[in-house]
Amino acid sequence: MAISVDMKPWDVAVVGEIYADHVFSGFPSWPKPGEEAFAERYVRELGGGSVNTACGLSRLGRRVRLVGLIGDADFDWFEGRLGEYGVRMGGIRLGADGTGTTFSVSMPDDRSFFTYHGANRGLAELLEVPAVIADLCAARHVHFAMPLARELATAILPQLRHAGCTTSIDVGFSPAWLRDSANHATCREVDFFLPNATEAALVAGGAGVDAYAAWAQAVDLPRAVLKLGADGAWWTDGSMSQSVRAPRVDAVDTTGAGDAFNAGLIDAWLDGESPGRCVQQACVCGALCTTAAGALQALPHPPQLRTLRDRTYGS
Repeated sequence: MAISVDMKPWDVAVVGEIYADHVFSGFPSWPKPGEEAFAERYVRELGGGSVNTACGLSRLGRRVRLVGLIGDADFDWFEGRLGEYGVRMGGIRLGADGTGTTFSVSMPDDRSFFTYHGANRGLAELLEVPAVIADLCAARHVHFAMPLARELATAILPQLRHAGCTTSIDVGFSPAWLRDSANHATCREVDFFLPNATEAALVAGGAGVDAYAAWAQAVDLPRAVLKLGADGAWWTDGSMSQSVRAPRVDAVDTTGAGDAFNAGLIDAWLDGESPGRCVQQACVCGALCTTAAGALQALPHPPQLRTLRDRTYGS
């Protein structure tokens, strides 16, 4: 028996890969083979689009269930750091391979990344566990911050619909998933598909809003959004489409802006706002996220969001 929407314990369940990010910066140049270089700055931080979106939603006052895998050695650190954003550990399971890890090395004009997937390799298997599916069904909305395999989507999405959940997906930069036309059905079966411009070009087979709009119409997506960074966003629900300008802010770092965008959109959707208003709020959250270094530091609180939203788009 489905849980009544009013009785669900979670506003949003966010599912996806979870990482520990190790960020080294302040190198004058990349070392040659056999050389050693010393960073001026180092920070260890939570990583992964699922974490960023979950923390953004929690900061906006939503009850969030983060679902994913980490290694047991990092449990206490994740519990403490996520707790600072109001996200609890109940939906996180311990994997056998250790926490997924990304090393980011920043030079004056570029960055390089080295990633170990670790426990995230078990995410597809985790989503076959009945207790995990029950966790997702206990949320009003489920956001997939991952390239959801077609066979998993076929199994999971009907159960979520039956439970009264709305859904969204941001697969990130996943070229194989985006180029596979079998996944067009998944894009059609969720309430919101949320790519950026690079990802949209891969799925649509051509760059730009017009190519994406034509693809979204051909695939019959219920709501397609296109994240355009400093140029704002574009959306369509099949009956109308609209470009939304980005708010003006003093941007410092764009890391995680797309994940904050997702949080803002989902929060507005749960408030019953129109798709256009949802995308406006998403643009505000994405913009505010860029005003400090890192993906988490500048995630907005509701008063900040409302002030910039009303100043940019009107109340």
